[in-house]
Amino acid sequence: MTPKNAALLAAALIVSAGCSSRASGPSRAEAENEIAMRTLIQRMASADAEGVADLFFPEAVYDDFANQQQYQGLQEIAGYIQGGSRWATGVSIDIIDLHVSDSAAVAEWVFTGIQDKPIGSTLPVATGREVVLNGVTIIETVGGRIRRAADYVDGLTMVLQLGGEVHMPGGGVLKLDLPAATGEEAPPEAGADTLTGTDTLPSPPEPR
Repeated sequence: MTPKNAALLAAALIVSAGCSSRASGPSRAEAENEIAMRTLIQRMASADAEGVADLFFPEAVYDDFANQQQYQGLQEIAGYIQGGSRWATGVSIDIIDLHVSDSAAVAEWVFTGIQDKPIGSTLPVATGREVVLNGVTIIETVGGRIRRAADYVDGLTMVLQLGGEVHMPGGGVLKLDLPAATGEEAPPEAGADTLTGTDTLPSPPEPR
């Protein structure tokens, strides 16, 4: 074998070994980003902001698109992470699907909780109703640490599940025909366009 052929064979073996290693599992960066995402979702579910400095960069930002809010820095992000426990009990956030790359991760999830405390001045009463929401969280990372995160969730679904109504131009009304908190059926308003449903919502899908 000539020196040139030997060099070509060695290069081919190196490339082949690299491809085989890559195909056998995620890269280190992907594994770190999966851990970062799962840790974030777990802390959101348990309202645990401890260790936020280990998970986020000090200058990180967190966008809450449903409420058009951006949280900047570790203190504001910690407050946002603890937000769910302020109005709900029995909170769980189950990851349904997770996609990772070397610089980011995307999680599709289902949130469930019972609204048993007021939500500020927006909802000053406890309805005792279950909320089930589908959402997506995106994180952008450097070295497995989050520099930006964003949550996307349909806020209208939550409003309707808690008994709210949306009055549309022309007189139409969007609402779920939910039983009242006492368990009695709430009759729909005459002439109202309603979305059908019950106060007992389907259980979230099992995480894959």
